[in-house]
Amino acid sequence: MTTSLPGPLALVGSGEYLPQMLEIERALLDGRAGRYVQIPTAAGQEDQSSLDRWVALGRAQAERLGVESVPVIARNREEADDPAIADLVDGAGLIYLSGGDPHFLAGTLRGTLLWERIEGAWRAGAALAGCSAGAMAMTSWVPSVKRLGLSPDPGLGVLPHLRVIPHFDKMAGWMPDMITRVLLHAPEGVTVLGIDEDTAVVGGPHEWRVEGRQSAWVLGHGSRREVRAGEMLETP
Repeated sequence: MTTSLPGPLALVGSGEYLPQMLEIERALLDGRAGRYVQIPTAAGQEDQSSLDRWVALGRAQAERLGVESVPVIARNREEADDPAIADLVDGAGLIYLSGGDPHFLAGTLRGTLLWERIEGAWRAGAALAGCSAGAMAMTSWVPSVKRLGLSPDPGLGVLPHLRVIPHFDKMAGWMPDMITRVLLHAPEGVTVLGIDEDTAVVGGPHEWRVEGRQSAWVLGHGSRREVRAGEMLETP
């Protein structure tokens, strides 16, 4: 009896579906079905033009890769529980959660049929990637970025031993308190990762390779350790 292993994970600082991240996405699809499932739920509170933009970007990247683009639009929990929408995940080689609001993304997918299918496909061998909001939501603690009065969200829980700060090279200028907020809420045994733009950590759940243009950073209270592209990092 053959037992499938979970597929690789990718946590991406920025750049999903863009040419500069093409080879990272190609590697995630290598040896897997040419069915690229793209989920823009993190932008579900934005207008239709925003969702259309994500769908267009995803299709363009799939064309560059020579694979099928499968946009899965779930703007609320009702849609995320729709069997017809969840069925679109079947046969995926790569599933990608793109950017937007991590609090909304996690709250919309967690506990739904769509998330059950996503997690099941990953555990059966599909690659699973999250960029920016998607990367943050894959942990078990997601701050509300756009609505600062809201309490943190429990996240989707794929990587409970991590916290992620995407756009790390820009985040201090955009939201000066974000790094402090994440560090203060990280319990003992949880690793906080900063991931620069156009950069990904790939592998998981505990051994990762940094890929892309810049670096990843292992953060602590008053400390940071740089891990450059091409280097490995371990997260206990």
